[in-house]
Amino acid sequence: MVSAAARALSVQPDNVYLKTRTPQKGNSQYERLRASGRRIEVVESNLRFIVNVSDYLDTGLFLDHRDTRSMIRDTSVGKSVLNLFCYTGSFSVHAAAGGATSVTSVDLSNTYLAWAEENMSLNGLFDDHTTFVRADVAEYLRECLERKKRFDIIILDPPTFSNSKKMDGTLDILRDHPALINTCLRLLSRDGFVLFSTNHRKFRLRLDEIESRDVTDITNTTIPADFRDRKIHKSFIVRRDANQEPTGTTAQKARAPRDRPASVRPDRSNTKNTRSRRSEHPKARQSPRP
Repeated sequence: MVSAAARALSVQPDNVYLKTRTPQKGNSQYERLRASGRRIEVVESNLRFIVNVSDYLDTGLFLDHRDTRSMIRDTSVGKSVLNLFCYTGSFSVHAAAGGATSVTSVDLSNTYLAWAEENMSLNGLFDDHTTFVRADVAEYLRECLERKKRFDIIILDPPTFSNSKKMDGTLDILRDHPALINTCLRLLSRDGFVLFSTNHRKFRLRLDEIESRDVTDITNTTIPADFRDRKIHKSFIVRRDANQEPTGTTAQKARAPRDRPASVRPDRSNTKNTRSRRSEHPKARQSPRP
């Protein structure tokens, strides 16, 4: 497979990496594959990202969500954005580039938070509007409810399964997605929305358990045209029902979105200094200007 890929793409075999994804359950979980540190800078929609092609199962940038990230960039101007299970912060970078008034990124991994901060800094967006929080997402959401925080856009793209030793219990997206979505709905501002996405192959949204009927399946419009696998992910926009009134809003002055050439905007017609100290839960520190 490596030899065939190298010949087809006219690259050296040493530049081809073969990785195997297997279902994770019980006490099993993905581990770091190696520590070679093979890092490459790539460009997506005029934004820069660091990917690691050797050390982890995933590179740090999920290509199937590049149109979804552009959608978030296009809708973030003047909005407060919460990115849960933020991974390496690609959604956060797009939201900040789109002119979000604030971007909060939450993850339990120090490694991925540091990576997310580096991506934000790489694009000159690491400032007082960006906050990075190391926390268990369920615990962070409970604290936000207690503090009556509100967000205009909440990005909820969790792993299909997690049993990290840093969290209480396990996360199973088939079991837990209604509770996660419902908690996020309670944190939305009046006109806000939750972007929920999953890569679980057998996922079915348990709509009868969602505390809203305003749910739109946007899967077909968020999978890029060059993906032969049309089941690579499923995505939904969830809003409050019209009769649900938020208890607070997040009105703030909008920042101007960062310009990008029209040619890099996705065509939707076919339809997870270089860094600062990471924030610790529960008292998140805002990122200083580099």
